[in-house]
Amino acid sequence: MFFLFFPHRDQIIEMFDHAYGSYMKYAYPADELMPLSCRGRVRGQEPNRGDIDDSLGKFSLTLIDTLDTLVVLNKLDEFEDAVRKTVTDVRLDNDVVVSVFETNIRVLGGLLGAHVMADLLRQRGERMQWYRDELLHMAKELGHRLLPAFNTTSGLPYPKVNLRYGVLNPLSRTGTESDTCTACAGTMILEFAALSRLSGESVFEANARKALDVLWDRRQRGSDLVGTVINIHNEEWVRRDSGVGAGIDSYYEYLMKAYILLGDNVFLERFNIHYSAIMKYISQPPLLLNVHMHNPTVSVRSWMDSLLAFFPGLQVLRGDLKPAIETHEMLYQVTKQHKFLPEAFTTEFRVHWGQHLLRPEFAESTYYLYKATGDPYYLRVGQSIVEKLNAYARVPCGFAAVQDVRTGTHEDRMDSFFLAEMFKYLYLLFSEKGELPIDIDDYIFTTEAHLLPVSLSTTKPPCQEEDLFTHSCPSMETLFPNNPSFAKTIRDGYKYLTGVGRAFHPLPVRCVQSQGHKGVYRVKLVAEVSQAPEEEEVVPHVVQLISPPFLGRTVLTAGPAKFGMDLTKQEHGVKGSIVKASPYTACGPIDNAVELKGHIALALRGDCMFAVKARRLQETGAIGVIFIDHREGSNSEETPLFQMVGDGDSTEDITLPLVFLFSREGAVLTAALEEHHNVDVLLLPKERQLGHEEGELDEGEERGPTLEFVLEKEEVLFKEEELRGQLQSQQQQQFCTRVTENDRTEPCSAGASQTQNSDSGPDTNP
Repeated sequence: MFFLFFPHRDQIIEMFDHAYGSYMKYAYPADELMPLSCRGRVRGQEPNRGDIDDSLGKFSLTLIDTLDTLVVLNKLDEFEDAVRKTVTDVRLDNDVVVSVFETNIRVLGGLLGAHVMADLLRQRGERMQWYRDELLHMAKELGHRLLPAFNTTSGLPYPKVNLRYGVLNPLSRTGTESDTCTACAGTMILEFAALSRLSGESVFEANARKALDVLWDRRQRGSDLVGTVINIHNEEWVRRDSGVGAGIDSYYEYLMKAYILLGDNVFLERFNIHYSAIMKYISQPPLLLNVHMHNPTVSVRSWMDSLLAFFPGLQVLRGDLKPAIETHEMLYQVTKQHKFLPEAFTTEFRVHWGQHLLRPEFAESTYYLYKATGDPYYLRVGQSIVEKLNAYARVPCGFAAVQDVRTGTHEDRMDSFFLAEMFKYLYLLFSEKGELPIDIDDYIFTTEAHLLPVSLSTTKPPCQEEDLFTHSCPSMETLFPNNPSFAKTIRDGYKYLTGVGRAFHPLPVRCVQSQGHKGVYRVKLVAEVSQAPEEEEVVPHVVQLISPPFLGRTVLTAGPAKFGMDLTKQEHGVKGSIVKASPYTACGPIDNAVELKGHIALALRGDCMFAVKARRLQETGAIGVIFIDHREGSNSEETPLFQMVGDGDSTEDITLPLVFLFSREGAVLTAALEEHHNVDVLLLPKERQLGHEEGELDEGEERGPTLEFVLEKEEVLFKEEELRGQLQSQQQQQFCTRVTENDRTEPCSAGASQTQNSDSGPDTNP
């Protein structure tokens, strides 16, 4: 067994070297590597990406986030060199506004994990003899720079802080925010408590505990669920949807892990109450839904986000193995269908948001499940992750995020968590305990996979073996049967969940007229051959230029929105002249509101959510919005259309029509506006465009292939044919005949036809 999996570990080391080496060669001391451009991403020198850039603080983010990964991978020389660089080169007093949450889990956690590793190596006497707790001093400095965020009446932290000027200083450019996400406020206790216990300054742990107390007190008492966004001043919920994915995820994770790290039963008691509510309302194996916290029997959306992939791993820590196996298997089936986990996917396992940012949560849960079950199946899952990263994300200067899993296009980003977490979990998955430079059981993983020693606990929690699922001191032998067939029997029920690998099930058949001989019945059954689509079906819309000189001849393919006016229900579409919004992104106050009134607004994608832009433009009196993609070169021929979605809150207040153009189509529209100044357009579904007869085939379109089944004298003949053009009308008559003894044809009974169709209904498996 040891030898069998060495090649995987060697391959993971080689991949890590490629990613980390590319960062150090092309990007350091920048925060992140841009793997397509082969250069570093420095905040302020690249186009603003909105909140995404709040992770960047000009503090060599990727280097710090990767430090303890170097130790786990036994790269001790590289670790010592990286620590020296951190101590010498990194400054934490930069005049830059950063996310409190991201800076805590990535930078503070990275410094603490690296300090623990450096201190261990120094105590062993093998290396790091020069080290004098410099990383701990840096962590303490950073902790003090984050503390001003907690200066609120509630104790919930501001979401952003200026590293140099704090929050309320006139120079800080922050402090106006009123809302924060549950995970943002509830994912501080591990790092802050560790900092307090390592530094002797209790203020950090006290502030993190107070924030957790507020979130606990503000749970919905009827359901014991929390919402996604809360007001940091009045403690009222701003977004009341509740799940285990984005916005909430690590709040639950930190309650459980705070009990393990700190030995305080209050955290376990809170986690268990929340967990019971999750399993009652949110977990519908293998799905994890989002519900309304006040009315938890109502699902609030039809899609799941990829961040919830961490949850099976947390369930393993909890000792609840069966639902962990079920949800993990669902996620694995989705990765087999789409190569990676899309950023969001529907409950029918189709793509909702096609992006994949090289997130590590699925690998994390795979690691936990393998260590719990010993089932080599999870090694094969890990192998598939490795293979897909190399096949579809590897580029000459590192690994690049996937812009859309349906097309395989790349995005010029390699987030620091890829090095901090992905390689750590993959390496540990294929390693035996004795092969590691540390005893991994002595540590708890933070949400960023940084290592904190469980010895920080001041008290040892009681281990109540009689109630394994309420108070669990995880025992591999007791909780987890080391029997691969145990997990297999649970997985088998979800083997063909997404349709991948499923036996062919024909769609409803049609009877068509046939010829026959005396005494012989012949029925021709025609069924379209169709594969279940990988992405959610999108009704194509168009922006049709109807003013001179275009006169309807220029038609631009557009994507619809899931909110706002439903153009499919507007008989003649929406007509108006177009005006560019100012600012073009429509993320700030609109400067040309008077010009937009009564017109269709043009706005650029990016910097804020579609719903935010739509509300601002609706307030100006605009009668519609055309969003244009900010990604240069994107076009409808090479990129599948998608439906724009809201911001997770109610969008019923948005009533104007919204469509989306890719960059190339948008350039045609903006060029027309620049040249002719007054351009009228029509927004409507593609099938209703002017000069296009409903049901008519566009040039180049073809009918789908069909299978024809001819039943004669108990013999079945299969014939594949293409039915096009005028044959369609004959097929659509949908009648069948039988040959009588007089060689005449008679219609089959209506009842027989209906029975036939009902027996061959579509596959209803989700």
